[in-house]
Amino acid sequence: MTSKAGILRQLRNEILTLELKPGSILSETALSERFQISRTPLRDVLKQLAHEGYIDVYPKRGNLVSYIDLESVEQIIYLRSTLEKDIIKNLASHTSPLPLRGVLELKEILDRQEETIQQEHAHEAFLQLDDAFHKALFALAGRVFLWDLIQQSNAHYARYRRLHLLKKEKLKAILAEHRLILDSVIGRDAEKIDEIVEHHLHEDINAAYLLENFAEYLNMPSFDSSESVNANSKS
Repeated sequence: MTSKAGILRQLRNEILTLELKPGSILSETALSERFQISRTPLRDVLKQLAHEGYIDVYPKRGNLVSYIDLESVEQIIYLRSTLEKDIIKNLASHTSPLPLRGVLELKEILDRQEETIQQEHAHEAFLQLDDAFHKALFALAGRVFLWDLIQQSNAHYARYRRLHLLKKEKLKAILAEHRLILDSVIGRDAEKIDEIVEHHLHEDINAAYLLENFAEYLNMPSFDSSESVNANSKS
């Protein structure tokens, strides 16, 4: 029998990587058989997933993997943009030398991203390195707690990012902007950081790409979302 924590991690990962696509039904019977767990602890897992935004619970329909909520995505982008502009400008404005280890880590991550782009099906590894790059910037500024806090509200944003990273040209554009960010920090040039970060994080939210290619993954396309019962309304 798999532990509740193990099942929670597994289902989170399958949802975030889109192995379980938005709108997929999570049958309690099928999950109970798959993980060899009884219904009571399984319902605790499902309640936690609903609380975190990974699934929606519909009394007449069951448990569905949540559709990507672009409003939630925009809120996370706003939060990240506000924090990262401030963090990166502070790093670029420091008069004391930056820690060599931190700078070398950032350079190594970008080198690995460049290597990853050449690979087939590069988006998953590239995304992990993208997270590593931004987390390293937060760490260099002593703000890892804030990075970890953002990750706790990642159910919609992480899937939004994965869909955009399916385009090879998008990976190249992100890498180029990462290099601009690092050059600005090393070169102590804070002047263009607001513009770079704004474009880096905001460019895709108003693009037609998701609607044209993945409209079926966005929000609730065909029935009233008021049917949904989330974990907060239960408590």
